[in-house]
Amino acid sequence: MSGYCDIAPGHPLHGPYHDHEYGFPQREEAVLFERLLLEINQAGLSWETMLRKRDGFRAAYSGFEVDRVARYGERDRARLLADPGIIRNRLKVDAAIHNAQVIQTLRTSHGGFAAWLDAHHPLPKADWVKLFKKTFRFTGGEITGEFLMSLGYLPGAHRQDCPAYRRAAKQRPPWMAAAGH
Repeated sequence: MSGYCDIAPGHPLHGPYHDHEYGFPQREEAVLFERLLLEINQAGLSWETMLRKRDGFRAAYSGFEVDRVARYGERDRARLLADPGIIRNRLKVDAAIHNAQVIQTLRTSHGGFAAWLDAHHPLPKADWVKLFKKTFRFTGGEITGEFLMSLGYLPGAHRQDCPAYRRAAKQRPPWMAAAGH
C-alpha cells in the first residue's frame, strides 16, 4: 500500500492513522477488536469513510469492549441498525457480535486475541485468510490482509523510505521479527 505513503501524510484523517497506527504492532484486545470491526465494515467503502465514522463506531460498540459487545442481543442489533454514525448492515453488525464472542474463546484457548495471532505467526497471507474464514465471520482475503498488515503481521504497510516505516520498525512488528530484520 505504498500509495498510502503518498496520499496520507498531511491529510486530516489519513495522516494521523498512517503516521501512528497503520503497520504498528498492537496488543490491546479492544484495539485489535476495533481494527477488525473497522476493516470488516470498510468492505465496499473507503477507508476515509471508516476514519470519519470511527468515533461513531466507538460509541455504538461500547468502546470496543469485547465482553459488552459479545452480550449484545436483539435490542442492541436494532439500535446499531438504526445508528447513522456507523455502517448499518445486518451482516456486519452480526459479524461484530459473533466475532466478539470468538475473541472471548481465544482468551481460554490461547490467552487472548494477540496471543492467538502470535501463535499462528508467521503464515503466508493465503493461510491467514483460511484461518480467519474458519475462525471469524465476514473476513475475506482483503479484510484479513489489511487487518494483519495494519497490525504489522504482514509486510507492506509503508515504503521503506517512509518516515512511518522507520517509526513502526522501532517497535519490531511481527513480520520484521519473522523475516529476521
